[in-house]
Amino acid sequence: MSATPTSMGLAVRPARPEDYDSIIAVVDEWWGRAASRDLTRLFLDHFHDTSLVASTPDQGLAGFVIGFFSPAQPECAYIHFTGVHPDLRRTGLARSLYETFFENARAAGCTRAKAITSPVNSRSIAFHTAMGFTASEPVADYDGPSLDRVVFQLAL
Repeated sequence: MSATPTSMGLAVRPARPEDYDSIIAVVDEWWGRAASRDLTRLFLDHFHDTSLVASTPDQGLAGFVIGFFSPAQPECAYIHFTGVHPDLRRTGLARSLYETFFENARAAGCTRAKAITSPVNSRSIAFHTAMGFTASEPVADYDGPSLDRVVFQLAL
C-alpha cells in the first residue's frame, strides 16, 4: 500500500497564483532539463483552482499538478504539468495528486482525462500507463514542427 500525503506529513491544497514562483524555481531541476518554458504564469493565474500543490511546513513544495477542466470540451480534464520533488518520487505522491485531481474532475462533470508528453519521456509514459491511461503512438508534429507527442486518455 502506498503512502498518502497525510501519512507523509504533506498538505495538499488547491494551487494559488503566488505558487507560480516556487514552482518555476524548481521545475528545471526536478525535471533534469529545461522545462520551465512549458509552464507559463497563465496556468497559475487562470487555472489555480483546478491545480494542486503538496507541501510540508518544513521543506515547502513537495509536488504539484497543474491542470484544468476544458471550457471547450466540458467532459475533459487536462493535466498540463506535474512535478514531484526527487526525494519523494516512488512514494505514491504523484498518484495521490492525480487521484485527487480526478475526483475533483468527476465532481465537475468530467468523464475523461487527457495529458501529453514527449516520446522520449519514458518515465512519464510509464507513470501514465501505470495510472491506467491509454497511450497513443507518437503523433508527429503534435505541438508544431518536430514536436511529436504521445497523447494519453483515461476514462473517469
